[in-house]
Amino acid sequence: MREKQVSGALPVPANYMNAQSAIVGLRGKDLASTVRTLALQGLKHPVHSARHVLAFGGQLGRVLMGDTPHKPNPQDARFADPSWSHNPFYRRGLQAYLAWQKQLYAWVEDSDLSDDDRARARFVLALVSDAMAPSNSLLNPLAVKELFNTGGLSLINGVRHLFDDLLNNNAMPSQVSKHAFEIGRNLATTSGSVIYRNELLELIQYKPMSEKQYLKPLLIVPPQINKFYIFDLSPEKSFVQYALKNGLQVFMVSWRNPDARHREWGLSTYVQALEQAVDVARAITGSKDVNLMGACAGGLTIAALQGHLQAKRQLRKVSSASYLVSLLDSQVDSPAALFADEQTLEAAKRRSYQHGVLDGRDMAKIFAWMRPNDLVWNYFVNNYLLGRQPPAFDILYWNNDNTRLPAALHGDLLDFFKHNPLTRGGALEICGTPIDLQKVTVDSFSVAGINDHITPWDAVYRSARLLGGESRFVLSNSGHIQSILNPPGNPKANYLENGKLSSDHRAWYYDAKNVQGSWWPEWLSWIQARSGEQRETLVALGNQAHPPMEAAPGTYVHVR
Repeated sequence: MREKQVSGALPVPANYMNAQSAIVGLRGKDLASTVRTLALQGLKHPVHSARHVLAFGGQLGRVLMGDTPHKPNPQDARFADPSWSHNPFYRRGLQAYLAWQKQLYAWVEDSDLSDDDRARARFVLALVSDAMAPSNSLLNPLAVKELFNTGGLSLINGVRHLFDDLLNNNAMPSQVSKHAFEIGRNLATTSGSVIYRNELLELIQYKPMSEKQYLKPLLIVPPQINKFYIFDLSPEKSFVQYALKNGLQVFMVSWRNPDARHREWGLSTYVQALEQAVDVARAITGSKDVNLMGACAGGLTIAALQGHLQAKRQLRKVSSASYLVSLLDSQVDSPAALFADEQTLEAAKRRSYQHGVLDGRDMAKIFAWMRPNDLVWNYFVNNYLLGRQPPAFDILYWNNDNTRLPAALHGDLLDFFKHNPLTRGGALEICGTPIDLQKVTVDSFSVAGINDHITPWDAVYRSARLLGGESRFVLSNSGHIQSILNPPGNPKANYLENGKLSSDHRAWYYDAKNVQGSWWPEWLSWIQARSGEQRETLVALGNQAHPPMEAAPGTYVHVR
């Protein structure tokens, strides 16, 4: 069902961090420098500071008298318990916190700091004010109720969970029960076989699930930062099974989790390995070309591969390309990016080369601090104050199944964010060949998430416009992962579409039409039209040159 064009303010993810932040990292000295700047601001302008202190004192007096001048965000789950609004003690505590928070930000906005320093200050103060929320203390009404209901057992369990996370979870609150899932048992269970393996990847071919199948195969390329089974969680969420049931031949790349021995693996190394996988899929299916699908950093990899093939005059190997929440235009503005100066970038490169890899746990910590209330303090309250086990949630299990990045690839990604080379023809070289995406005349289908804090949708939109072929762009009403896991049947799912990709993403948005439902069926029609003729299903996997080696999900996915 199509509705009238969208209206209202242009959506912008309300987050301070993004993919660049996780790749670059944040140094404590950079945050400390901002704290020093704020301290000096207070010392140099005592009248300015005193004015806001007096304003806070006046608001605090009203709060103590029982007034409630501040309204918490109704979507803020931290203060959803009725005690925060009905109990006089908790109501005053919350109002005092909101008054302090308001004056803290007002102090920054009214200062004579530069725009960049003001943005850095908002970023640091947001982390501080979120950490100091009254919901993060043992006086949280939920924690008090749980303490009485369990006879003190919740406190004992909370201390036990805290020590366990300090020892085994990089000093972060656990987000998921690690014992509820097992790869190959209740995750990544779609039947298939590893039919090819090289040093960097395993190539999985899945068993058909339809009476007829299209000639041209779909080759899915997940990000190197995560494992492939986000595309094959439970059967009802499995993108792989959806494609198989609708007649597509599906191949999946499973990247190896590198260690220090593989520090020299860069983007060119991954592109070479992926090109071998493309040739194997072509040989097995008898198709002269394949449909590529890349997610996040996997999208960058398939774009680099196509640019490399175009430079070699071999782009005929690719029929179409689908990009899920993928950045090709890396210009992403955020306060955290203001910390990424030349010194920070070089320090990040040096650190990963010293260790040989960028540890996935370090990236996961940065990703968590992108949304601290959802991904840090929520679990702090649940695990430590309430003494409960973290939930058994398959997406969070996958998200916590960390991988590493080899130092060379980490360096390439740092340069990618620093120089934004794909926006200029020939500015990036892969395997010795210059890359010009405008010359990549392959039809493309790009998906972004309207609430995506990792790869913001406007940057994904600009990325789609870099490509030389016929480009299609849809904007899902979800975040980073939920934009991919968007199966039909979800009553909350919808997306925006607009056939005209104008130069301004804002113009595209305001002219877009709202479509109820998942984008998967729309993509399916698009990909089927580019998958060649249908034929009787070939049940056998692999071929004589590439026989099945082991059952899916293979070996590399289990490497910790």
